[in-house]
Amino acid sequence: MPVSPAYRPDPRFAALGPDFADPVRPAAFPRADIRFRNQRAAATVGLEALDDDEWRAAFARFEPLPDNQAEPLAMRYHGHQFRVYNAALGDGRGFLFAQQREAQTGRLLDLATKGSGQTPWSRTADGRLTLKGGVREVLAAGMLEALGVPTSRAFSLIETGEALYRNDEPSPTRSAVLTRLSHSHIRYGTFQRHAYLQRADNIAALVDHVAQVYYPDLLAIEDGAARAAGLLAATIEAAARLAARWMAAGFVHGVLNTDNMNITGESFDYGPYRFLPHNDPNFVAAYFDQSGLYSFGRQPEAVFWNLSQLAGCLSLVCEREPLAEALNGFAPAYRRALTAAMLDRLALRPRGEEADIELVNAAFKALAEGGERLRWEPFFFDWFGGAASEPRALAGPRADLYGGEAFTAFRLQLEGYEPERPDRLAHPYFAAAEPEELLYDEIEAIWEAIAERDDWTRFESKLVAIDEARAALGLTPGAA
Repeated sequence: MPVSPAYRPDPRFAALGPDFADPVRPAAFPRADIRFRNQRAAATVGLEALDDDEWRAAFARFEPLPDNQAEPLAMRYHGHQFRVYNAALGDGRGFLFAQQREAQTGRLLDLATKGSGQTPWSRTADGRLTLKGGVREVLAAGMLEALGVPTSRAFSLIETGEALYRNDEPSPTRSAVLTRLSHSHIRYGTFQRHAYLQRADNIAALVDHVAQVYYPDLLAIEDGAARAAGLLAATIEAAARLAARWMAAGFVHGVLNTDNMNITGESFDYGPYRFLPHNDPNFVAAYFDQSGLYSFGRQPEAVFWNLSQLAGCLSLVCEREPLAEALNGFAPAYRRALTAAMLDRLALRPRGEEADIELVNAAFKALAEGGERLRWEPFFFDWFGGAASEPRALAGPRADLYGGEAFTAFRLQLEGYEPERPDRLAHPYFAAAEPEELLYDEIEAIWEAIAERDDWTRFESKLVAIDEARAALGLTPGAA
């Protein structure tokens, strides 16, 4: 297989042993039609030179990559789902396929699947993924990356030629297997499983593994209990940054269960997600979230609740006081991260904590004043670069929305700020009247063209447009 010099295999998770994963075989699919391959992501792990047949061998048949993990591993975990504990979870339709180092950063990255067949944790499910679900995840990951959210990247989407039956979409429907590239698939629920089984030894082993692989600064802490507390503190910082970036992006994950949160603070596994059409703290993504538990405005609360469950697991190897102290750090960490995320989205240089908080508060008040008429993404598009964009904003299609009391206060706050990398405003993207968005109706239209006419042009054009937005915005979430 023609890997490039950037390919640096480093399979680490398998060394944890059989208490953490089960070897599985991928499904044998009748077809393997490549619908998406992420060449930019592939180049970061040295796999960009694979031809289509080699790509199918790797990401439809899951033949092992050179010197990498010998066999797929379905990871074991538990989790709270809508705050109800479920001890029957685990990778039910996916597995960890390979691990390798990222070319620029040296971070360990996972290649893991969704829809690759049944595992010991499938229960009564078929272990498959609908093609629509795969299309939605490719779009979500691309848009979140463009908006500066720490996210897994959709690496490959292959249509597999099976007819699937689902309760929540017209059936039979088409099938696919997705491979994602992510910083880690070790979940809060991974710890929960071993706490449930009262395996303090496995929790200690997991703490050491995560420190060695993802948070090497913790290796300087020789005491195991103190290292566990340090791990919680590091995970809290990463989770606060992730929650803040979701909020600044106007993104609603939809299913913030403990098995959908990982220890590196990277967003992954996109099911019933939505991007906000306009500012609405009560907006929910999942039709089955009838109580609004995971609504847009409650996402920071949900993340903190999940972190509290992780702290409970770590209490098997650490006293509660340092864990509680770490949890107390979430609120200030989130406030700092939200301020940074909003300044990033507005492309402004920070001026100081007090002034920056006042600006962020003014921005949220302005979004609230805009109501349903002011869509979320166009607000950030119009005011990208702050006062430098005021002539553009006041001459644009939303000019009439920018004259209210809250917007007057927001514009006054902007006057003291300088744009960060103002050269970005020269990009042709900002000459358009409208930004790229990914709202529900457009996703449905993209899928309708595929489902009814096998027309992939809207999907492909959208990915090109999202990538252009990514290049123009130049937002960087930072590494976990």
